[in-house]
Amino acid sequence: MTKLKYKIWGTDIDPEAMAQMEAAASLPISVAGALMPDAHVGYGLPIGGVLATDNAVIPYGVGVDIACRMMMTIFDVPPKFVRTQEELYKKAIEENTRFGVGAEWKVKKQHDVMDEDWSISPVTREMKDKAHRQLGTSGSGNHFVEFGEITFEEEALGIPAGSYLALLSHSGSRGTGAQVADYYTRIAKQKHPELIGAARNLAWLDVDEEGAEYWAAMELMGKYASANHHLIHEAVIKFLKHDVLKQVENHHNFAWREKHGGRNVIVHRKGATPAGKGVLGIIPGSMATPGFLVEGLGSEESLASTSHGAGRRMSRKQASKTYNWKDTKEFLDKQGVKLLSAGLDEVPWAYKNIHDVMNAQLDLAKPIAKFMPRLVKMAPAGERPED
Repeated sequence: MTKLKYKIWGTDIDPEAMAQMEAAASLPISVAGALMPDAHVGYGLPIGGVLATDNAVIPYGVGVDIACRMMMTIFDVPPKFVRTQEELYKKAIEENTRFGVGAEWKVKKQHDVMDEDWSISPVTREMKDKAHRQLGTSGSGNHFVEFGEITFEEEALGIPAGSYLALLSHSGSRGTGAQVADYYTRIAKQKHPELIGAARNLAWLDVDEEGAEYWAAMELMGKYASANHHLIHEAVIKFLKHDVLKQVENHHNFAWREKHGGRNVIVHRKGATPAGKGVLGIIPGSMATPGFLVEGLGSEESLASTSHGAGRRMSRKQASKTYNWKDTKEFLDKQGVKLLSAGLDEVPWAYKNIHDVMNAQLDLAKPIAKFMPRLVKMAPAGERPED
């Protein structure tokens, strides 16, 4: 068996992530792959890893936080409002979502996603009530809800050049998605006891057999994660009563049925953003560095993918040991960012330079606007990450 060749974007990629991608490239089901410039170590496929397989789905190739996504709402109001009326915008975030591993609502939110068939798998059936209580919440880890300033240098998407206030959120399928990932990974490992080392967490399921049930659960988690964002954004819009110019949404940690190189394949994007030609996406930086609204260029070499963020350059444990709040707050002040809550493991220096990442993938996605965070909320310090 010949290991497939794949292209790597960027250079600042840790050896362990490279080893994970090498293991993925060696699987008998692997057809094509790519590694994004924000790549770093994850479970199974590295975060930033893209892998096309032949009729097989890898639960840990999709990820633990299934269908984690970005959503942005651009308002027809000037960005200075978030400074001049800070308390109003702080209240808009804090009253309309919840953060933390066990975060849920006392009164359940309503959304059509709860009318879907949750009996498609044992996990979703058992977790339905908990999922309903967590609907419209944001979780922990690198998940956030923030207001910021988005700037268009020229007219795009029907929006005139200029700067606008925008709401940006990042979260996924909460505890239910994690349970789905773990349950089907256990089944996949039982099916493939021959896998050892780095390949152990890359155990797969045939999409026509046990994988069909996982696929249905994954698709449901996609709808559920989207519903989480829409409920948050709808509540904030109702609270602020601002006119909306545009909403953009994209997801990662998912698998898609696509055609590449003339054949039908399953494309896993673990922490990688779909970037088909003309497809809109959002690539965030950190709590104090820019993010970008981008348009995909449809690169076949990357399987029509681009990065999903700046990517971590150090572990959470290392970041917490290395940095302190005094230096962090001074830096945030200089950048014009107000932080409502977060852990030290999410400080800006824990991430790669977003400009280096963007410059490494100019052939994958075209930036059409720049977003700068101004008022940021993440899970409080001490929360166990869900990502």
